[in-house]
Amino acid sequence: MTGCAARPACPRARRRRSPSRVSNTRTAGGRGGGGVRVLGVDPGLTRCGVGVVEGVPGRPCTLVVYHVVRTDPADELPTRLLHLDRALTDLVAEHRPEAVAVERVFSQHNVRTVMGTAQASGIAVLAGARAGLPVQTYTPSEVKAAVTGSGQADKRQMTVMVTRLLRLAEPPKPADAADALALAICHVWRGGTRSRLAEATERVRRGGAR
Repeated sequence: MTGCAARPACPRARRRRSPSRVSNTRTAGGRGGGGVRVLGVDPGLTRCGVGVVEGVPGRPCTLVVYHVVRTDPADELPTRLLHLDRALTDLVAEHRPEAVAVERVFSQHNVRTVMGTAQASGIAVLAGARAGLPVQTYTPSEVKAAVTGSGQADKRQMTVMVTRLLRLAEPPKPADAADALALAICHVWRGGTRSRLAEATERVRRGGAR
């Protein structure tokens, strides 16, 4: 795989600027027919990581692109959520994934932080659902286990494995982008199995209800 070409970084979003602006963009090209295409989202209100990969279970994935969508903390909450919604909607339309994977929000000590993350997560789920795509959520431990083999892996280990699995010349930065790519890889490798289990469970449930 050739090295990723960098596009010029865009400034942070502010009032009355284009809501589709993103920063920290890296791209490896268009659709290459390398299996399922998944868009992963590491939700955050100030920085929201987005990563798109293609691949098949059990094999290294291929990087398509990654972004970090930013909103200005000085803006009002409705403005920030609207910017995030429009940016994610634009990215889904541009990169045409077949599924969306979003990190599941879990309880934290900082209630204000987890509220912002939960709001961003809801916007990400909405962006996928609006496009008619299957959306799956994963806990941080599930993603760590899928990518590194250990649900207790730290940020550095995750970034190292994402870099290795995608055969990148350098680690994706910032960490929000690496986490989003890890979510996309996790879904490529585990999403199909989880969907089949859910379908089988639903068939059993429907059969028992007759």
